[in-house]
Amino acid sequence: MSTSPAPAVVSLYKKRQKIHPREIHGRFQSWRWVFVFLTQAVFYGLPWLQWATEMGSRQAVLFDLEARRFYLLGLVFYPQDFIYLTALLVVCAYALFLFTAVAGRLWCGYACPQTVYTSIFLWVEQKIDGSKIQRERLDTAPWTWDKVWRRVSKHGAWLAIALITGFTFVGYFTPIRTLASEVITANLGPWQTFWIFFYSLATWGNAGFLREQVCKYMCPYARFQSAMFDRDTLIIGYDAERGEPRGPRGRKDDLKAKNLGDCIDCGLCVQVCPTGIDIRKGLQYECIGCAACVDACDQVMDKMGYARGLVRYDTENGIEQHLDRKTEFLRVLRPRVWVYTAVMWLIIAAVGVSLWMRPPLRFDVVRDRGALARWNEQGQLENVYRLQLMNLVERGQTYRIRVESQDVPGLQLGTPAEVQLASIEARWVPVSVHLPANTAPPKDGAHPVRFVVERLASERDGALAVIESSTFVVPR
Repeated sequence: MSTSPAPAVVSLYKKRQKIHPREIHGRFQSWRWVFVFLTQAVFYGLPWLQWATEMGSRQAVLFDLEARRFYLLGLVFYPQDFIYLTALLVVCAYALFLFTAVAGRLWCGYACPQTVYTSIFLWVEQKIDGSKIQRERLDTAPWTWDKVWRRVSKHGAWLAIALITGFTFVGYFTPIRTLASEVITANLGPWQTFWIFFYSLATWGNAGFLREQVCKYMCPYARFQSAMFDRDTLIIGYDAERGEPRGPRGRKDDLKAKNLGDCIDCGLCVQVCPTGIDIRKGLQYECIGCAACVDACDQVMDKMGYARGLVRYDTENGIEQHLDRKTEFLRVLRPRVWVYTAVMWLIIAAVGVSLWMRPPLRFDVVRDRGALARWNEQGQLENVYRLQLMNLVERGQTYRIRVESQDVPGLQLGTPAEVQLASIEARWVPVSVHLPANTAPPKDGAHPVRFVVERLASERDGALAVIESSTFVVPR
């Protein structure tokens, strides 16, 4: 009587095995560090950049939520300019589609904040804890003085980077020089304190602990990237036809005699991968396109005297059909790439023209909610409005207000007829519009009127008129 083997137990809650990627150098890793330096130079340096105006210097890039003004170099935006943020997001989306269709997850591998800060934190870890093998041994070693000081030093450095990052992030919403003085004098407000520590904690947790789990499980891009890939997208691929069968060998061994491919099965491509995948198993959603495996494999090929490119940037059609680079490049520039490019540049051009033609004055007309129409003490039929005037330039301006209507001739504007606004000032101005006494009112109902706000000419600015429409109500 035969006995069946005992059933295997598979845990659905297996403990995560921490990944310690091996340090690697090469051309693609050099490019990754170039982008690390560039992105961090922009992020940390931009809030300190000052912009000179007639009213004095100010922070060049500042999103002042309290004042509801957003400064971007020489431009000043109000919440009513939200359309430009929408356009920026659309451009970023199309750029993501374009780059992904051409060469896969370039954003993830080279410029994503998660990748960038993980690289920085890993560099700190390697300097303090040592190589991949040393770090793995340290994880399982008992708690000794050596392990304690290394852990304290590493997390101290991580927290310092995270706090500087959180401080800089808040510096985009609160003037960073003011914020720095408040930090030095321990006079931070509750919201600044909360966001500095919140963003610092997020940086420390994501880059120090979660790392590849953010890319594999939390980032939605890993899930929908397949919708933007096709067989002519440049990805990191393994040339199985050239590499298989894999196996160890000496440098002078005859591969044909041993029936071996170029892959020596050293496993370096797996050891250097920050997400722990084996690129030899084909394209996987966990691959972030960092090309660490390409640099590792090229170094092994150089040592063995083989041609580089066993693992390389290539297309699936290019690898399978042995396409030359020219043919492959022409196939990469397929119709969808041209469509993405054209649409993206059309949006950029439209936004650029809109910004160029953007008037330096904005105003909105709001009717008085208390009374649509009334007879005042002088026996005049009167409507009351509130005009929100916004000076979009950083110098004082004088404006003249007038009203006109074809349906209601003879309309007159009450005071004030002229308004002075300081640099980038926004103000609500109540105005009254009335028919002179002894003037026969038109038929009952709402009649279209136009408010015209004219900027008076000055030494630096010419005259300008902006028009907004409203209605003049005649009661029954």
